[in-house]
Amino acid sequence: MSGYIGAIDQGTTSSRFIVFDRAGKIISTAQEEHEQIFPQPGWVEHDPEEIWRRTQAVITQAMQSAGLKPGDLAAIGITNQRETTVVWSRKTGKAVYNAIVWQDTRVAPTVSEFAAHGGQDRYRAKTGLPLATYFSGLKIRWILNEVPGVRAQAEAGDLMAGTVDSFLIWNLTGGPEGGVHLTDVTNASRTQLMDLATLEWDDGILKDFGIPKHMLPKIVSSSEVYGEARLPAIRGCAIAGDLGDQQAALVGQACFKSGEAKNTYGTGCFMLMNTGEKPVLSKCGLLTTVAYKRGNQPAHYALEGSIAITGALVQWLRDNLGMISNSAEIETLARTVNDNGGVYFVPAFSGLYAPYWKDSARGVIAGLTRYVNKGHIARAVLEATAFQVREVVEAMADDSGITLDALRVDGGMTVNPLLMQFQSDILAKPVVCPKVKETTALGAAYAAGMAVGFFKDTDELVANWAVDQRWEPRMDNKDRERLYHFWKKAVTRSFDWTE
Repeated sequence: MSGYIGAIDQGTTSSRFIVFDRAGKIISTAQEEHEQIFPQPGWVEHDPEEIWRRTQAVITQAMQSAGLKPGDLAAIGITNQRETTVVWSRKTGKAVYNAIVWQDTRVAPTVSEFAAHGGQDRYRAKTGLPLATYFSGLKIRWILNEVPGVRAQAEAGDLMAGTVDSFLIWNLTGGPEGGVHLTDVTNASRTQLMDLATLEWDDGILKDFGIPKHMLPKIVSSSEVYGEARLPAIRGCAIAGDLGDQQAALVGQACFKSGEAKNTYGTGCFMLMNTGEKPVLSKCGLLTTVAYKRGNQPAHYALEGSIAITGALVQWLRDNLGMISNSAEIETLARTVNDNGGVYFVPAFSGLYAPYWKDSARGVIAGLTRYVNKGHIARAVLEATAFQVREVVEAMADDSGITLDALRVDGGMTVNPLLMQFQSDILAKPVVCPKVKETTALGAAYAAGMAVGFFKDTDELVANWAVDQRWEPRMDNKDRERLYHFWKKAVTRSFDWTE
């Protein structure tokens, strides 16, 4: 029997292929970054063809470096940056426009237009989501309406639309030569086009947005065999798992029980809590989303707190200001000072996500004095992530009635002990990091493995989870609340900046 499972992890800044063994240990990995395209302020794009090239390259590299043949893999799962939207030709596979990235804010006027009739929560009861620039539906609408000739092609049945998982699965399984066009329930739940109760595309919303249903992928479960790969390095392998990146991390962290939660620190920050087989509609600015669906079993739902800018703020400090030459230097710089010097950085570059949902907010640095130096700025950059996470944790407790005992964490920023300790301090809760850090890719591998019987059941996955590091709160409560008070004050300064 094949001894390994593969995972494609197509993220906001890079694509990776990771091969895991049955214990969740990494056997081989390869990664390549892709270009971030900023045509004008608030616009963020990727080249879908570049993403497909990078994906093929990392699969080939990871298989070759470990001397693996296609038959060594039991199956392959896919996880992807969610909401990022691609529209492409059925005949050629070429995109009609660049992929519009989840962070992009170009549809803000459309959000206001729709919200003027029925409010920002107009579709929340059906989709679990407020009207916002974040989700895929209005991005598809923008491409249909603004790119010359595209609507006519779509109406004629020549175009397909989907999130990045759909684009990759279609290409992997043959593209124009018989590729399958599908997406799983977790990615579909991020389009604002799917009814959470029926797990089907909603005809009323499609009509409102002017999106032809025949463009869209078939909605399937997160764990089943979708087709076989045609790429030489993995030819014949079953493509059998598909999860949006944050839901994949929830599965990778083995959060299968109601009330279990994880927080992923990446480009943005995303906290998900499993709420079981019934969706919980938020009253506190969180999203209701599908957590995962295994084959014919009922879907599990989650509450999600989405924060747009966390790791991206460190990249901004590096790329736009040149204050550091690589992301790891942020901690060294932040440790040159003992505290934030009274500085608070609210990174509302593309508006504020949970729990505020204010598209008109913009980034601010508050509390500057002549005493402040770049060490204080670096510290404020790291602390901004932890403060935003506390806001989401509090909203989640209010919505669910469940108070977390500890926060399970993963993602790139967990390698920063200064941030993790401050996160524990500001939450007044332990922060726990698992042994396998690549929980997003691991979740996709788990979904694929479950579909083909490589893993027996979720108990086996729970048994794989083990603690690597744990941080306990050390901050005095008076200091904690003083810092948080000024953070909340700084956040209000970012409101309603654009008019």
